[in-house]
Amino acid sequence: MIEIKSLSKEFKLTKQHRRELGESFTDKKSIRAVNDISFSCKPGQIFGLIGPNGAGKTTTLRMVATMLKPTHGSISVCGHDTVHANQQVRKKIGFMTGQTALYDRLTPNEMVQYMAELHGMKKDLFFQRRQSLFDLLDMHDFADRRIARLSTGMKQKTSIARTIIHDPEVMIFDEPTSGLDVMTSRAIMNLIRSCKDDGKTVLFSTHRMGEINQVCDHLAIIYNGELYFNGSLNVFKEEMTQPTFEDEFIFRVEGK
Repeated sequence: MIEIKSLSKEFKLTKQHRRELGESFTDKKSIRAVNDISFSCKPGQIFGLIGPNGAGKTTTLRMVATMLKPTHGSISVCGHDTVHANQQVRKKIGFMTGQTALYDRLTPNEMVQYMAELHGMKKDLFFQRRQSLFDLLDMHDFADRRIARLSTGMKQKTSIARTIIHDPEVMIFDEPTSGLDVMTSRAIMNLIRSCKDDGKTVLFSTHRMGEINQVCDHLAIIYNGELYFNGSLNVFKEEMTQPTFEDEFIFRVEGK
């Protein structure tokens, strides 16, 4: 369970930041990346957080994962506050992002085992869990190759496997299919569905409306740090006035 209440995040701007951002930021001392948002994700549900690049998705997910502290508001994960009980939160979550680096000299087998040992997993449980994940993600053919020699899709699968080897209650996926081929994307989407079937809480960020339609039960649209919709996918479909999901998304954010 994830509970987010009145969440905001501001970043201080240096002189260099202001120069890089342009004239409209010349007199600003900070920028608000997330602005007073609230929503909840329940077990056995896939919650889709959608928005364009720079909308505030990744900042929100990093706060949930305890990588950033909120400026205002609160986040609770499985009953633990992300600021005051961050160690307990980290034990409960698996956070997958395409920006997380892997160790090039290790193999997927070694990488996943290393993470399992950090989480204190027993060997028999680790072997069982690894087998299940490698089956689901179709990783056996490259499990003993050096990560440096793997394709982008293989690295993404390895990143996911090492993130969730400890079988966490809460799964956070930050654009997990970005830049991947169709086959790899399908394997990852199947994994996300399996997390729902196992009763996990799943927070899934993407900028692809088609993926939301495939797997999500609930949808939140974020743009310029603010929520423009927060409700079930069925309600969103019933309220649509535009011919496609993409058109509806653009209509909602441009109309505000």
